[in-house]
Amino acid sequence: MQEFPSFIDDLPITRLALSFAADHHAGQRRDTDGAPFILHPLEVAQLLRGRGYPDRVVAAGVLHDVVEDTPVGFDEIEDRFGPDVVRLVRAVSEPEGDGSYAERKARLRDAIASAEADALAVFAADKVAKARELRLGLVRGDRAIDRDKLDHYWACLDLLEHRLGHHPLTRQLRFELEALALLPPASET
Repeated sequence: MQEFPSFIDDLPITRLALSFAADHHAGQRRDTDGAPFILHPLEVAQLLRGRGYPDRVVAAGVLHDVVEDTPVGFDEIEDRFGPDVVRLVRAVSEPEGDGSYAERKARLRDAIASAEADALAVFAADKVAKARELRLGLVRGDRAIDRDKLDHYWACLDLLEHRLGHHPLTRQLRFELEALALLPPASET
């Protein structure tokens, strides 16, 4: 049996989601540091739980990358975790279609712009975790951050501040992005 952090002990849907996600993300590694990919969805879940979100929202945070990064489809998510969880996962998943990174992420922002508050929270927690990974990469010695990615995160912040105002996750995303702007790559210090 897998061991997971204690913050999910009282979240039965999230425990199942984390086991499911860990199985499906097995062998995948994060680009930024080579760590097991499951650490990213786990961090998203912790950010949501730390702000008092209920089990179904935290579970959606765990599952938010499963459809995009594994062969799992929305039907399987709904069958296993129910309509509320799949609705949130669907809301934060990149819409189908080709194009450059900037074009695909613009479609995602357009789609999330009218989403419910819980989906926006999952989206915000994901962006906080990813911006933090970028910041830690700079501290570790990465030389540069992809400009399209950084532009996307700033555009996400604008969207989230418009929709959620001064929500704790929005404020945390602002901190992470401002810290990135202030931190030069480690080789410049």
